[in-house]
This record gives sequence, structure tokens and C-alpha cells, in this order.
Amino acid sequence: MSGSERVRIAVAADHNGLALKAELSAWLRGGGYDVHDLGAYGDDPDTVVDYPPLCWALCREVTAGRSARGIVLGGSGLGETVVCNKVPGIRAGLCHDVWSAGVSRGNNDANVLVLAARTLPPARALEVAGTWLTTHFRGGVHARRLAQIAAVERGEPPTGG
Repeated sequence: MSGSERVRIAVAADHNGLALKAELSAWLRGGGYDVHDLGAYGDDPDTVVDYPPLCWALCREVTAGRSARGIVLGGSGLGETVVCNKVPGIRAGLCHDVWSAGVSRGNNDANVLVLAARTLPPARALEVAGTWLTTHFRGGVHARRLAQIAAVERGEPPTGG
């Protein structure tokens, strides 16, 4: 990527993901990405932060096109994944390894990555994020499935296949 093509990545974390968010953000900047940090802020993991508002804000950044993709960090990542996938146009994948990161992007064209800060060592989280950021959507049968997912979002039955 050239200097004029900096891809903007939105990041957000609850109290469980503060330390990992700081490390991930520095790593992203070092890789030439423009990081849009949506919080939480600080370094006190004992100050409880609710994740739904953070997830909503990040997803709105992605669906509005202000950020190309988003990365959310939570304790388990489970609640964050649920919230993100409630936002129309978001396909969030909770990834614990490079294989799931590859499938999330290659098959599902996920635009939000969710990482479990309590279970992923920082080095593995960066490896997962790197795979997720560099894997391209494969199209083909997967494009048909994305159209079916979009139908479900509109409240319609999925057809085809």
C-alpha cells in the first residue's frame, strides 16, 4: 500500500481489551493503516465499560464508509459479535486463529473482526488480525450466500442454492 492509500481501520475495546487495543493500534499504524480509535480509553481494566455502545459506533463507522473495516476487542468476544451482527450491513466474525480469520474474510467477506482479549495472547491476536486484513473475499458460491444473508437482514427468506 502506498502512502496515499492508507486504509482506515476502526478499533474499539471494552475494559477487557484495553491493553490489546493499544498493542493492536500501534501494530496497525506500523503497518501503514490509519487507526480510528473509538474507545474505550485509559488503562484501568477495573473500570467496567459496556461494549454495546462501542460496537454500535464502530459498526456505524464501517457501514457509513468512514472506515474500511473494524476490529472489536472484548473479554470473550461473544457479546460483541452478537451486537455487531445486529447492525444491518455488518458481517462480524469472532476469530481465535488464522484459519477462522481466513474463512471469515474469504468466505463471509466479514467487515468486522472480533477478538477475545482474555483468551488470545497478543502475538496470536496480531497474527489473526494480519491474516484477516490481508485475506480477500473469494466470491463464487460465497457471493450467493452473502446475497442470502442480505435477504435475511431485510426480513426476507433466503433463496437459491
